[in-house]
Amino acid sequence: MPIHINPTQIHPALTSFADECWGMLAHLIAYVGALALLAIGGIHLWDQLPIGEPDEPSVRAGWSVAARSYPAFAVSRIDLPEKTETYEILRHPEGGRKDVLRWAAQGQKPVAELEIYRPGGEFFSQPLPAAAEIAARMELPAGRELEAAGVIDSKFGTVTLLRLAGSADGARSCLGFVKRLDEPNLRISGWSCQGDALPARRAAIACILNRLVLLTAGNEPKLAELFARAELRRGSCAASAAPAIPADWVSGAENPRLRGML
Repeated sequence: MPIHINPTQIHPALTSFADECWGMLAHLIAYVGALALLAIGGIHLWDQLPIGEPDEPSVRAGWSVAARSYPAFAVSRIDLPEKTETYEILRHPEGGRKDVLRWAAQGQKPVAELEIYRPGGEFFSQPLPAAAEIAARMELPAGRELEAAGVIDSKFGTVTLLRLAGSADGARSCLGFVKRLDEPNLRISGWSCQGDALPARRAAIACILNRLVLLTAGNEPKLAELFARAELRRGSCAASAAPAIPADWVSGAENPRLRGML
């Protein structure tokens, strides 16, 4: 009896083999995809890890050096001969970021510092007020504090100045400064020992702030808007060095005693 073979009929064994191949391919794709996700997560975590053992005074509990993050700010054409600039980025697990610029001669302590702090969740549990934190960064002797020393004008508005409390040589001491902004939530602070007299040091701080520029805003459009508006009010360092209006008890070089401690 003749056997009729249907050429379109696929043997069940071949069908099973094809299904197994497709199943293995699907598992392989899922496996490769999982590996890719793990690699992306690992690279992100690696970017947040600090390198080495930081010894700067600004590195405190909860903060770590993010050496692989990119600078977001710069100070253009600052007049500090024989001083080199260093840039450090600190991150907090709760989202805060600090960009810290320092200027120092080779092998010596810094003569000026500028910190741009973008707070995260840690801001609400910050144990130190601004004046105490700046004093710690200036490495003042134990028990010494900073007190109000008037204000200066800058492209970000008026900036509060601080100096060593109760100092007989206050006119020659280094000056701290702090400026808080609400939109976006930002704090610009630091200190400077530039200049031989108090007016020169006030002018040096105003110059640093007026030359502070934004390199990248990331995903913060309000930060870009802040610096764009500030650039419209930017003054020259020559103008900062020469007061345009007479000093009063608020903006004068002498500490306004009635205002109290910050």
